[in-house]
Amino acid sequence: MSVRRDDRGAIVLEGVCPVEDAEPLLRLLLGTPGAALDWTRASQLHTAVLQVILAAEIVPAEPCGDAWIGQWVGSRTA
Repeated sequence: MSVRRDDRGAIVLEGVCPVEDAEPLLRLLLGTPGAALDWTRASQLHTAVLQVILAAEIVPAEPCGDAWIGQWVGSRTA
């Protein structure tokens, strides 16, 4: 699985994040409101994973590691 929490409590997406990662991501987001999202190591995000991020209104501080997503979504920094 490419979705996990790190020792700082941030939610990390790394490598290829397939559709199967959308539900675990949603559970982590619901279970840890306000947790930071690190998607810099994600090489490919399924659109379902992206939809969870967008619906949760997460604003990652760093650009996405998936170049295609980064091109269209960007880092969305506040």
